[in-house]
Amino acid sequence: MTENPLLPLLRAALHEVEDPEIRRPITDLGMVDDLRVDDAGAVFVRVLLTVSGCPMRSEITTRVTDAVSRVEGVTGVDVELGVMNDEQREAMRTMLRGGQTERVIPFAQPGNLTRVLAVASGKGGVGKSSVTVNLALALAKQGRSVGILDADIYGHSIPDLLGLGDARPTVVDDMIMPVPAVGGLKVISVGMLKPSRDQVVAWRGPILDRALTQLLSDVYWGDLDYLLLDLPPGTGDVAMSLGQKIPKSEVIVVTTPQTAASEVAERAGTMAHILEQRVLGVVENMSWLESRCPHCEETHRMELFGSGGGLTVSEALTDRLVYDVPLLTQVPYDEALLAGGDRGVPIVESNPDHPAAAALLGLAESVAASRQGLLGQRLPLSTP
Repeated sequence: MTENPLLPLLRAALHEVEDPEIRRPITDLGMVDDLRVDDAGAVFVRVLLTVSGCPMRSEITTRVTDAVSRVEGVTGVDVELGVMNDEQREAMRTMLRGGQTERVIPFAQPGNLTRVLAVASGKGGVGKSSVTVNLALALAKQGRSVGILDADIYGHSIPDLLGLGDARPTVVDDMIMPVPAVGGLKVISVGMLKPSRDQVVAWRGPILDRALTQLLSDVYWGDLDYLLLDLPPGTGDVAMSLGQKIPKSEVIVVTTPQTAASEVAERAGTMAHILEQRVLGVVENMSWLESRCPHCEETHRMELFGSGGGLTVSEALTDRLVYDVPLLTQVPYDEALLAGGDRGVPIVESNPDHPAAAALLGLAESVAASRQGLLGQRLPLSTP
């Protein structure tokens, strides 16, 4: 029998439809189970969801309907949703892993092009997570594909900072799909995997190591230009595990201007060096507050937390590591930055012209302009 001339056009249209979580064409994922069109132009499409409780079922139906309806000659669209069986899900997982059936950490594999940036601090409360989400969005604004792994196991705040609330990832057997976020970010957090928001995570060394391995290997990140990891403060188990699992990752150290914060921030940079990670630079957060004087109507800069902490860390690490560890940027303290985090709308998205946003956008430009190389890394040399 002669094939209906609309079918090639319909297949091409469906190839443009991406799964909203996996961000690959549904045709490549084997999700299009049946496609028919009658002589009157009425189209029937059966789409297989990865799991029965897929949270994106309505979005997938809408995308398929819209794409098929745009094909000239189509008079109606009927989309039916089904669910993949075990064999179909296994075939999809193997395809997504590039033919590998065993779980591996893709970012540790030879030839992987994703730059892994770990955002670290010596102590909590310096705005490390705010820097992470705003830097991620700023990189995404450059057209980059960016993922965020909230590795702050005990103080996971990334979901709230991005307005994700109680969002949960879709789990396809042993593969976890990151949650889509503003700016096209892909996000995963331990907080998304807990049964309830108020549950306390009480894990110690070996369990923490396995949890980090799972978040790096079981999550389908796809092709990322950057993966940002929001590390717990200090130099504990998670920071050490990351350095061992992804030795070519780079570290950005976040501090505030006061001496108490800068001294412990140096330790975070030193730990990264011990683990053979390159320290990309230092970010000084809450550097100053600009306020308009009610008397002279001029703007004055108030250094609420002292000054010089970021430069001190930069100079100390440069001297200790024997390569340049620059002060990448100074981010001013402002209520708008705090309010954006509380609302779940980072400031580079809500107010990109704000001085704090400008500093963070500049940070992204500095990161993108830097080149990952062998500087600061130990070479596997041996003497005869």
